[in-house]
Amino acid sequence: MIIWLASFPKSGNTFLRAMLSAYFLTPDGIYQENSLLKIGQFPDMNLFEKYGVDKSSDLEFVKNYLNIQKKMNSISGKKIRFLKTHSSFLDINGYNFTDFENTLGVIYIVRDPRTVVKSYANHYQKSLEKAANRISEFVTLKDEIQLNGKKENRIVCHVGSWSDNYQSWKVLKKFNKYFLIKYEDLVNDTENTFIKVLSFISKLCNSRFVLDKTKLKNTIKSTSFGTMQRAEKDKGFAEAKTGKDGKKITFFKYGPENNNLSLISKTVKEQIEKNFKNELEELNYL
Repeated sequence: MIIWLASFPKSGNTFLRAMLSAYFLTPDGIYQENSLLKIGQFPDMNLFEKYGVDKSSDLEFVKNYLNIQKKMNSISGKKIRFLKTHSSFLDINGYNFTDFENTLGVIYIVRDPRTVVKSYANHYQKSLEKAANRISEFVTLKDEIQLNGKKENRIVCHVGSWSDNYQSWKVLKKFNKYFLIKYEDLVNDTENTFIKVLSFISKLCNSRFVLDKTKLKNTIKSTSFGTMQRAEKDKGFAEAKTGKDGKKITFFKYGPENNNLSLISKTVKEQIEKNFKNELEELNYL
């Protein structure tokens, strides 16, 4: 069964995945990039190609979301599988993103959109103004590859706006299959927040929660922003995008010390506060 790690892009999903991969997928809790890569994303072109889905249109991918998830679960059996997604939990042309036959629960990572916009602008090489407009619209992300020197769009992720994404996953809340964490808490109170995440996972699995304190300590130390930033500088990072100049765009660029509102203009700040006023108040960001 799948436990989704869901979020709008640039909200801390990779940080949480790194921690979970270190804690669950290494013998000692020390982060390794090859362990991180074991937590895949969805939708992912490799999966759809593997199971022979017709690539003629985006609708064919959407129609097969549940089929692919069923196949993945049939292979893993009762084993829990973490999957990253930036997809909203919305109905697309009458087809659901997932269902309770395939989903055990979701850990949703939310981040103040006024600080999301800075990281989003860097990652997708946009101005702050364009990024602010973008996160307020229905976002679709295209998985691209280079073929013969040209980009080819391969699969689309229906992200929605920042608000769509956040609101859509709350449907699981009434079934006790939803756990919300703030990026800010994960950064500022890492140990306590991560312990709560581990406890939620145990509840979903109907298992007794036993904390491995050594693994916890190693996980927190080896996945700190500074450590991840240095590792990217030395070895690169698999999920870093390539810019128009052909150079890799730094993934771990804006750390906790840059998670403040002074980095955006008053105009951008006020635009985001107007567009997401209800959510910002609900989350105590305003």
